[in-house]
Amino acid sequence: MRIDGRVTLALIAALFLETAGGLIWAGRAAARLEEVERAVATQPEVAERLARLEEQVAEARRALARIEHRLDEE
Repeated sequence: MRIDGRVTLALIAALFLETAGGLIWAGRAAARLEEVERAVATQPEVAERLARLEEQVAEARRALARIEHRLDEE
């Protein structure tokens, strides 16, 4: 393989570094995307748990209101 004399070693090194940088960037982007996908996958579970907790708090408030009402009657 013969390289043209106008292509310098610095140009080859620059192209290599640019390519390596692009591959590293793509790898990091893929890792961030996987992290976001994992976070989104857990969202339905969190939403369901939150709904259950809200219902439990509402039931506790109703029970407290009944207790207060009974205490006020006495």
